[in-house]
Formats: sequence, structure tokens, C-alpha cells
Amino acid sequence: MRLTDRVAVVTGVSRRAGIGFALARALLDEGARVLVHSWAPHDAEQPWGADPAGVEGVLDALGGTGPRLAHVAADLADPAAPARVVEHAVRTFGAVDVLVANHARSSLQDLTELTAEELDLCWAVNARASALLVQAFAAAHDDARPGGRVVLFTSGQHLAPMSRELPYAISKGAIHQMTLSLADALADRGITVNTVNPGPVDTGWAGPELTASVGRALPAGRWGRPDDVAKLVRWLVSDDAAWITGQVIDSEGGFRRWVM
Repeated sequence: MRLTDRVAVVTGVSRRAGIGFALARALLDEGARVLVHSWAPHDAEQPWGADPAGVEGVLDALGGTGPRLAHVAADLADPAAPARVVEHAVRTFGAVDVLVANHARSSLQDLTELTAEELDLCWAVNARASALLVQAFAAAHDDARPGGRVVLFTSGQHLAPMSRELPYAISKGAIHQMTLSLADALADRGITVNTVNPGPVDTGWAGPELTASVGRALPAGRWGRPDDVAKLVRWLVSDDAAWITGQVIDSEGGFRRWVM
């Protein structure tokens, strides 16, 4: 399942505890060259905060930038940013074979707090940027290179309400719904498009009460780990998953929401 000679773009790699970090590490371990994208200002304004070691610490933990690892910082709320991210990968490594759009803007607004500004921002970062990243990837991908892969990320909004996170849930629902159409748009080129719902993953954002409550609803008695997500994505971008496209995969460890 080695990915030697393939070039991957992974967005949302700004914290060592995050899913993006685990994804980048897994692809590097499989032999890929990887461009990681970050936007630390988003983390800095969230309760969990930016990585204490900064983005440089994240890159160092991945082995440091060099022949197989590059980095670009970009605010994906900017409509021009997705194309710049993909162009950076092509300029650095000469090609792009894999896109993993892991980035997300989190937002806690219920119906009474909902604002047009936050709806627009979550839409721009989560849904619009994902679609534009796929567009830029498709334009840059050389179909003579086999194994074109796109993996997007949604959440559990299609399985249970997320009424306290409306801007986030609505924008993630758009990713869920765009998956099949994007897959169809690229199927004749041999490029697969799939979406992962990773379920509750411990990346350091949840407080003790929520951690305990969700833990009781997971048969394993623990939250998912970033490495659990990385194992699935590593398979989806490999040759072994060439027959899988247009799917939204719920990888939640048997999450029993009704127990919470």
C-alpha cells in the first residue's frame, strides 16, 4: 500500500494533536511527498488554542520541511486561497495526486445566536473551499499519473441533530451532499472522491464532562484517535481503494448517540 512517488495535499495541519497531523504523518510514512496547509489564527481564537510549539513545532514533529515535506499557510475564507494551495504543491513537487481536505471552521451558534456573518464564514471555509480545492486539484492533476484521490471531511450532522453548532453543521452537510456529484465529475478521469465522517475524535477540544458523556456512548469506552482516522484515509488514497468512489463513510466506532 506504499504511496511512493505520489504527491499529497493535506489541509488543516496546524496542531500536533489534530487529525491533520496524523493524516500527514501517515502519508509521509507511506512514502508520499506531502504539502501541509495550516491556518493557525483559527485555532488561536478557539477554546483549545493554537499548538504551543507553533506551526514550526508541528512541521518539526513531521520531520521538518525538505524534499518530502512542504508547508503553506492560507486563510481558506479567501476564495483565491484553494488554488494557491494546490499551485504551491505543484510548484514544489511537480505534481499533485492526492487531496485530503481536512480543514474546518468550528462554530458554536444555536438558532437564537445565528448570524449571517458566521453562516457565510463557515460556508466559505468548510464547503466552498472544499469544492474549490477539488476544482484546483482536478485542473492540476496529470491523468497519466494513476491513483488520483480526493478525500473530504464531514461530521455527524446526517446522523443526529447538531442544533448548537448550526453554521458548522449546515456547511458540513453541504460537503456530504457534494460528494457524489464531485465523484461523478471526476470518475471518467480515474479520480476517486470520498468523504469521511470520523465521529468523535479526541484532539484536545472537549471538556471533561463531554469527554465522559461521549465516552459512555462509544463501545470501546474511548473517543476515536487521530490515528484511527489516518488509517482509513491512508487506505482510501491507496490503490486498494480504487473501486470506491462517491461514498460518505461513517467511521465512528459504533457511536451510540442515544446513550448520551
